[in-house]
Amino acid sequence: MVTSAAGNPRLLLRRLRDIMQERTSAQDRLDRIVTLIANNMVAEVCSIYLMRTGGELELFATEGLNKNAVHNARLKKGEGLVGDIALHARPLNLPDAQSHPNFVFLPETGESPFQSLMGVPILRDGLCLGVIVVQNKTRRLYDEEEVEAAQTIAMVLAEMVASGDLVSPNELEETGIRRDKPWRAKGSAIADGVAIGLVVLHEPRVKVERLIAEDPEAERARLDRAVSALRSSVDEMVDHEDMDLLGDTKEVLEAYRMFANDSGWLVRLREAISTGLTAEAAVERVQSETRARLMRHTDPYLRERAHDLDDLANRLLRHLAGLADTAAGAALPDDVVLVARAMGPAELLDYDRTKLKAVALEEGSPTSHVAIVARALGIPLVGRIENLVDQADNGNQIVVDGERGEVHLRPAPDVVTAYRAKLAVMAQREQEYAALRDAPAVTRDGALVALNLNAGLAVDLPHLDETGAAGIGLFRTELPFMITARLPNLKQQTDLYNRVLDVAGERPVVFRTLDLGGDKVLPYMHLDAEENPAMGWRAIRISLDRPALLRYQLRAMIAAAAGRSLNIMFPMIAEVAEFAQARALLDQELKRAAALGQTLPLSVRAGTMVEVPSLGWSLEPLLAIADFISLGTNDLMQFFFASDRGNPRLGDRYDALSPAFLRFIKACVEACRTAKKSIAVCGEMAGRPLEALALMALGITQLSMQPHGIGPVKLAIRSVELAPLRAFLETHLDDPGHSLRADFRALAEQHGAKLG
Repeated sequence: MVTSAAGNPRLLLRRLRDIMQERTSAQDRLDRIVTLIANNMVAEVCSIYLMRTGGELELFATEGLNKNAVHNARLKKGEGLVGDIALHARPLNLPDAQSHPNFVFLPETGESPFQSLMGVPILRDGLCLGVIVVQNKTRRLYDEEEVEAAQTIAMVLAEMVASGDLVSPNELEETGIRRDKPWRAKGSAIADGVAIGLVVLHEPRVKVERLIAEDPEAERARLDRAVSALRSSVDEMVDHEDMDLLGDTKEVLEAYRMFANDSGWLVRLREAISTGLTAEAAVERVQSETRARLMRHTDPYLRERAHDLDDLANRLLRHLAGLADTAAGAALPDDVVLVARAMGPAELLDYDRTKLKAVALEEGSPTSHVAIVARALGIPLVGRIENLVDQADNGNQIVVDGERGEVHLRPAPDVVTAYRAKLAVMAQREQEYAALRDAPAVTRDGALVALNLNAGLAVDLPHLDETGAAGIGLFRTELPFMITARLPNLKQQTDLYNRVLDVAGERPVVFRTLDLGGDKVLPYMHLDAEENPAMGWRAIRISLDRPALLRYQLRAMIAAAAGRSLNIMFPMIAEVAEFAQARALLDQELKRAAALGQTLPLSVRAGTMVEVPSLGWSLEPLLAIADFISLGTNDLMQFFFASDRGNPRLGDRYDALSPAFLRFIKACVEACRTAKKSIAVCGEMAGRPLEALALMALGITQLSMQPHGIGPVKLAIRSVELAPLRAFLETHLDDPGHSLRADFRALAEQHGAKLG
């Protein structure tokens, strides 16, 4: 009596494994496999069809049909019952197959006497590589255990097909399984720079080597332990991970937790193990089948959830393999390009900076926390690259163009050559900038400006000497709060500010107090969702409503600056009363320090960011009590034009060199000149060569920017005469046009400006 697969599926898998390991041709092994399946499934026919070029399914092996039909019988995807199984990537179990409306008779196969049919797709990564079919002359409905056994066999066969021994690698590539050809994608440019390196998947993909289990009970126990660990790690990620947990992101992560706790998912995994698979193989099989169903769904939301389930399955595989959740602790190549769906800023800092060349993400935005850290580190970053993680494999060569927002995966030789030439030009420019490090930022006709650094992390501090910056014009104190799991205590804050002042030495440092809210959310601080967070409860509004938080920070700054100069700047001030209230808290902390006998700062200057246009009409009373102001042009521009800078439709709609915006800046300069108070610019506008020249022409003498901006801006300044540019703006600020950019650039270049 023949033992059925349902009765002893593990025995069938072991025999299947033995055949696959034989040193014979792939075709010989496939011929033996169909015979084995037919005998164990008590079927009169077993046939295997594989996908070929153009989406055709070709009969590759059969037991019970006409052998001459092998490699001759073909069906298009969607044609007949075999094509239907391939198209929809789901099993069919029919006691009367010939009555099905999709039935197609292939006379060359000799299948006319067979009534019942059961077929399952051969799936890998959710993609269909072929179909296994069993048939009988009598009407027969195969039971659920037999269908399950057939799906398990198909999963094992998928590995054999994907190896390329049966179907050429080029044909496999058409199915999407083999990822060998060049792949280019356009995303969002987030952090400038260009890099060529090797892919390192931030969340490593586990290759399942052992498919067939020796001890199913032990596999079930391993699975249960891994699922429990996975659920705990997902809970920790959702509740504590250092990322924005508001809005859509919160909903996605909660859905992620829901999937991890889905009892049906665990049941399907256990059922797969019961057919003889290892825990890892069970995870891979269930995920491949789930992905196949979701990717063929008409609902785009459900198709997108396939990516979430891929992530979840990969996390579970890493728990089973005992691997870390990220590649940060692994042995890394010297030219790492991190590839991930998303990552937090603290995770980025876990990687060896000397090896990290670039980052490419499926998600991410210019205002995300990881983007802020990447720019601080000088690492090119491109985001919003759809399907990147699915397309990339560890070790693939990759080009990341952070200027154009492009990724070239497995690039053709001519693409690599072109980018190597571009990198050579950039290196030459960097040498040119480095040669100017100690030279003053002075125009050919003697106009001088101080070029300062925007900073916010300890990793920024070496840039002071590397760039020859005059000082730190903006130290964003919220960044250290954003990359830690809990609120930094008084000593930690004091130590950081003390280190910043030590590194700066005689060079000035301006500390901006916490600018939280909006796009800057702390993992340990709950903020209610707002319809328009950029204009909501953020920055000084939080600090004044929670004065203990601000006083704690001011206390640390005062202690760190003992015997030295202290410059403090308050963000998002909208009216003079807010600045007066903040300054009163500073005075209160200075009195406290004096009463405790602490060494006070040698001098204390308090100023404000001008980011809210209303403050431009209150400069006279403001400057009566403020020591300086600094224009934060990023927020100032979006509020000035009522234009969300994170909206891709509006990102380029309004120009910093529009006459209206330049008139506003000119008015601020004149008010400070009258009050004999200093004014600086610390937004992105300051770090662009043409805009920097315009700011100088308006009378700005202090600019603060990202490290990579200092070289290009200094080169532009030293190459031009400022007087003609000043005269141009004096006569064109009342122009009614959209922007002065084109005319101003032409004039600057005419007078020798090197604008890159």
